Amino acid sequence: MATAFVVGSGPNGLAAALTLARAGVEVTVLEASQHVGGGARTHQPFGDGVLVDHCAAFHPMAVRSPALAGLERHGLEWAWPEVDCAHPFDDQPAALLHRSVDTTAFGLGPDAGRWRRLFGATSRAWDRLSADILGPVLHVPRHPLLMGRFGAPTLLPAVRLAGAFRTDQARALLLGTASHSMRPLTEVMSSAIGLGILTAGHSDGWPVVVGGTQALTDAMLAELTALGGHVETGIEVTSARQLPPADAVVLNLAPDAVLRLYGDRLPAATRRSYRRHRFGPAAFKVDFLVEGGVPWRDPDVGRAGTVHLAGSPDEIVANERTTSAGRMPERPFVLLGQQFLADPSRSRGDTHPVYAYAHVPAGFDGDATEAITAQVERFAPGFRDRVLDVHVTRPADFATGNANWGGGDILTGAKAPAGLVLGPRPGRNPYRTGIPGVYLCSAAAPPGPGAHGMAGHHAAHLALADLRR
Repeated sequence: MATAFVVGSGPNGLAAALTLARAGVEVTVLEASQHVGGGARTHQPFGDGVLVDHCAAFHPMAVRSPALAGLERHGLEWAWPEVDCAHPFDDQPAALLHRSVDTTAFGLGPDAGRWRRLFGATSRAWDRLSADILGPVLHVPRHPLLMGRFGAPTLLPAVRLAGAFRTDQARALLLGTASHSMRPLTEVMSSAIGLGILTAGHSDGWPVVVGGTQALTDAMLAELTALGGHVETGIEVTSARQLPPADAVVLNLAPDAVLRLYGDRLPAATRRSYRRHRFGPAAFKVDFLVEGGVPWRDPDVGRAGTVHLAGSPDEIVANERTTSAGRMPERPFVLLGQQFLADPSRSRGDTHPVYAYAHVPAGFDGDATEAITAQVERFAPGFRDRVLDVHVTRPADFATGNANWGGGDILTGAKAPAGLVLGPRPGRNPYRTGIPGVYLCSAAAPPGPGAHGMAGHHAAHLALADLRR
């Protein structure tokens, strides 16, 4: 029987392990932390009965991910909010993103036709497009015409694509979702991640996992155990010499960590590429325990699972530019989660967890708690009076808890244009390290961050193909 070690138990590591184990490979996963799951974990900082996602929270690209197929038999259950995402304004109605393209378009008035043209055909074809979108950029697409229709707008700077819309609502929905990449929205290809999320969301929505994202990790672990795989926690791999002989090694690690493990064993081109790997802006997270929920000025925002707190389109662009330049904005972009709307099991009576993180400069060592609170209060007057408790996760806390998140970058590296196209190293296959039998599967590799597990799935399939030769 072939053997494999997977280093790192985040969604990509577990997905790699599952893919290998389903093919009959004997798999052991090694995790430095005492906790399995990486960013796909849920904890209870406010006591029993209030569930808070650590990082991964909404999963538009995970619902039909082949890496997660069949996990419903281990209790995985998805739930959807009434509205996927809302973007409130200071002085006009909120923009509302629905799973339905038509319902979203109807709320965008004069931009309805443009929204339908941008997302209608591609979202209807998501089941065919997803294999191309959730893989390496440099490949021969299975559906070239569809992929061309999706891919052409992704080349544009997000600010330019947004300029095709007339309303602040449409521009804000596009720019706010593009901001998930934590890059300047004036960059080439800064539309790409946002368009991927929106296209997937218009097909599958922005669901949460019932019981918290930890339930996804638990289902993956249960499946792996049923297949004979093993996970060992508290094992920090600091040298390749720690790994026993195996037919394959799959690394759910940032490129700089792979460089430290293998050093001169890596080909010179890979070493150069991995040395160029840079972490991007960080996340500063505040979880609020709120009595009665958030008192939004616009009640429609109270129906949305995700809320982008960022003001006008111009403010979104300015804030992402400022953050990427290493300066803290006065009013940072805040992504707020109301997961309890879709999954009431996360709340304790009428006391609800509200998840919020701000985009802050890389390595930010200040305190953004007040800035985040003020952004919520800006659109929900009286919010402060409802807050019973807070739990803060600083960039340094993210970095200490997960070595892939250097400086608090929860995306495992800056998503600059070259990285989006080439991944962590040049070549058609970003999962190869250049060492036979050793593969990279972290969110630094395509398709990037998320709990979909697709980087792990692709890396494992590559390992299996090599094993069969």
